[in-house]
Amino acid sequence: MIGAGIVGLATAVALKERGASATVYERGVPGQGQSGGQSRIFRHAHDDPRLVALAKSSRLIWDEWADRFGVELVSEDGVVAMGPTAERRLEVLQEVGGLAVRRIDAGELRERLPILGDFDGDAVLDERGGSIRTTAAISALAAALPGELVADEVLLVRPTPVGAVEVRAGGVTAEHDSVVVCAGRGTASLARGVGLALPVRTGAHVRLTYDVRGEPPPMLACLQDGSGTFGETGIYAVAEPGNGRYAVGLSDYVDAPDGGLLDPAALAQLAERATAYVERGLPGLVPEPVDVRHCWVTELPWGSDGVAVWAVDGMYFVAGHNLYKHAPALGRALAAAATGDGLLDELRPDAQLGNATARPMHR
Repeated sequence: MIGAGIVGLATAVALKERGASATVYERGVPGQGQSGGQSRIFRHAHDDPRLVALAKSSRLIWDEWADRFGVELVSEDGVVAMGPTAERRLEVLQEVGGLAVRRIDAGELRERLPILGDFDGDAVLDERGGSIRTTAAISALAAALPGELVADEVLLVRPTPVGAVEVRAGGVTAEHDSVVVCAGRGTASLARGVGLALPVRTGAHVRLTYDVRGEPPPMLACLQDGSGTFGETGIYAVAEPGNGRYAVGLSDYVDAPDGGLLDPAALAQLAERATAYVERGLPGLVPEPVDVRHCWVTELPWGSDGVAVWAVDGMYFVAGHNLYKHAPALGRALAAAATGDGLLDELRPDAQLGNATARPMHR
């Protein structure tokens, strides 16, 4: 594995489950790149039913991991979504079936999200959604890999004449049977070294954390607000452990081709918009940020939830955005591919997983 974010760690653990050895190269602290921060939203809702199915599989593995490691990994507070996107995705969720999702009225919305301002419409509740305990997840997975983590920066990967894959890092040259590259924005550059041009759009976004006013509520659902009621149509927000803090961000991001922000001031403007939203829509929060998380975005052209794996000569290059929730199932799929069971058709680039208009592949 190249990269010890959530996908790399999940893949390494899945390899060990299959009886294979695993080496994970990471130039920084595990889980502190695109996987960084205190929390993420687990949601089943997507426009593509194939992603809903992937999320269903992942949710079961999150539970399995929680039992195995003895720690809560996804909160039980659910996810509430407001606006036309939520209504559209509810139809997809119902089409896939087997999910505890339903419309709720303003009264139940207030119970599940007491920090929200006045909202008269219905919302969609994903009961098995919740806040992913990211630091607990990274710590548990990393602890399950004693001796497998190599603190070094990988410069290149390449196939060898004998069918292996060579990895060259700062202080290491090694050969492996296969290599899975899940290095965030570093994936595309490693792929270029073997002749692959990944169509990844790179950007940066920000989310801010705010204190909850008064005592933390016993229930604090995650939020996706596309309604426009409070001035924004792309808000996501998630509670931190203990429900005393709430992180808020916008789906918008600032383009950063080749790792350089085209408009550096725009990142600060996104932060200002998040705080303005808190002032209007989340009166149960103190509208003064107590923490900030800037994060890279690596988005594929067919959608903000798109994901794909490019496979060549025993190397697997993973790209996409909003992958944290899918990491358990994605890791097992990658481990299966790396040990010779083949890559799922849905994960191949021409399947365009995350594009609701793409047709299922039949091979």
